[in-house]
Amino acid sequence: MKILGIETSCDETAVAIVEDGVNVISSVIASQIDLHAKTGGVVPEVAAREHVLKIIPVIDEALKKGNLDFHDIDAIAVTQGPGLLSSLIIGYTAALTLSKSLNLPIIPVNHIAGHIYSNWLDLNSIDEVEYPVLVLTVSGGHNDLVLLESPLEFKLIGETLDDAAGEAFDKTARILGLGYPGGPAISKAAENGNPHAYAFPRAMLNSGDFNFSFSGLKTAVLQTVEKFENNLNQQKINDIAASFQECVCEILIGKLRKATEKYNVNEVHLAGGVSANSRLREMLQEKMPNKKFRYTNKLSYCTDNAAMIAGVAYQYHMKNPDSYSKNTEAKPDPQLEPYQNQI
Repeated sequence: MKILGIETSCDETAVAIVEDGVNVISSVIASQIDLHAKTGGVVPEVAAREHVLKIIPVIDEALKKGNLDFHDIDAIAVTQGPGLLSSLIIGYTAALTLSKSLNLPIIPVNHIAGHIYSNWLDLNSIDEVEYPVLVLTVSGGHNDLVLLESPLEFKLIGETLDDAAGEAFDKTARILGLGYPGGPAISKAAENGNPHAYAFPRAMLNSGDFNFSFSGLKTAVLQTVEKFENNLNQQKINDIAASFQECVCEILIGKLRKATEKYNVNEVHLAGGVSANSRLREMLQEKMPNKKFRYTNKLSYCTDNAAMIAGVAYQYHMKNPDSYSKNTEAKPDPQLEPYQNQI
C-alpha cells in the first residue's frame, strides 16, 4: 500500500511516499531554516506563506522522485496537529483537495505519533519491534514519555510542564549568540567546552514522576551570562553550552531510565529533533547498556518530515482499513491518547 504523506506542522513543507509503513519511496523537505534564522525563531505567518508557495512543487517533486503518478497512490496522510494552526491548514487543505479529487481516503495523523513511528522507517517490517516499548520523543514543541503496549496503544506517562527541551536549546543558543536552530549550534559549541564547568539545576530529576521542566534551566543560563557582562569569551560560551547540554541530557535520560525500570519494557526508543543530539545518544548507551534501544539512523527522520506521517498512517490502516477519521480539520493541539480511538 502506497501512502502519500503531507507534513506542514511548523516550518518544513514535507511530502513523502511510503509503502507498507516502512519502505520510503521518496521524501522531499523544503526547509525554511534560513528564512527564520533572520528572526531567531519561527514566525507563524511567514511560515504559512512559505507553505503556500512550496506545497504544490514539493508534492510534484515527491511523485517525480518516486517515479510515480497520482494513480499509484492508495491513500493520503496528513498531519492534523499539534502544530501552528496557520501552517497545518495549508497541508490539510492540500490533502483534502487530493483526497476528494482523486477519490482516495484521507488519514489524519497526530504529529507526535509520527515522531514515535519515525524509527519504524529503518525496519524491514513493522513486526520487528518487541512490545512494550518506551519512547522519549523530544523536540522544540513537545517533550513526552510514551508507553506503547501494542501498535497504536499510546499511554502518555510524562510530559514537559513548560518549555520542551528543543525550545530550551533554541533559547539558550539565542542567549549565547549562537544562532538558529539552537540544537546543532549548542552541540557544536559543546564539543570544545567543559560539561562540568557550571552546575545548572536538574529540575524535577527526582520529582517521583516522569514529567519535565526546562524553563528554570533557561533562566539559569541567562543569569550566568549576565554575570559576565562584557567578558563572555568563546571558551566561556563553549563551557556554558556543554554544561547546558549535559544537564538536559541527564534529565532526559534520568527520567527515561526510571520509567524503563518501572514499566519493564522490551525496547527503548528516542525520537524527535533532539534525538539527533550525539551526547544524548551516547548517554543512552552509557546509562542503559543492557537495554535494547532504537533511534533512526537518518537524521532527516528525527526532524519534521512526511515519511513518518505516511508511515504511521499505514499503522492506522492496518488497524481498521475500512474506517477513517471523519474529523476533517486541522487541530493545533490534539491530545495523543484520545487520538488513537478516532479510527
